[in-house]
Amino acid sequence: MHFQTPAPDMDLLVLLNQTLRAPLLDCIMPVVSSKITLFSILALCLIWAVRRRGPRQIVLFLVLLAGMGLSDLGVNAVKKSVARVRPLNSVAGTFHHEDGRWLRLAPDFVQVKEKGTSYPSAHAANTMALAVLAMLLWPGTRPFALAAPLVVGWSRLYLGKHFPTDVLAGWMLGLVAALAVWLVWSRLLRPRLLPEQEP
Repeated sequence: MHFQTPAPDMDLLVLLNQTLRAPLLDCIMPVVSSKITLFSILALCLIWAVRRRGPRQIVLFLVLLAGMGLSDLGVNAVKKSVARVRPLNSVAGTFHHEDGRWLRLAPDFVQVKEKGTSYPSAHAANTMALAVLAMLLWPGTRPFALAAPLVVGWSRLYLGKHFPTDVLAGWMLGLVAALAVWLVWSRLLRPRLLPEQEP
């Protein structure tokens, strides 16, 4: 199906991808958007949590992964039905990062690709699910954990991978996935697995 991009969506993409650029951001954004970065940080946090609070923290990290996994499944289901083409394959002048270098579509670029995987953003969904569950499981992370989905969402626009509405939809899907996992965890699993334990 053809996904007609609303004018405000396109304007915000052009602003964040083509206008508000800086050499420092060119270096930072690919790192921010990397799954290696995300899982390295999670691994370090897990090691720290286990050393400070004990091995039961592993269970809580598994809850985080469950939330991210559920959000990822939801994203993939929507992607297949919407098939929106990414900006780097559809919008003239889009900057995008491929194979370690920055490229830019020509000003006279004409879209030829008909199907894609832009909507919604899996990065946005998964980091929102992670942030919401982190704030519920470890209240001390509030509201700082929300920085993760916000910055990652920005990076997806900066890298030309997504439109703003892709990121917004990803955030919403990640929120729903996180709350679903939290309900199952808090009402069914936690009383059995971690009795009389604070989240």
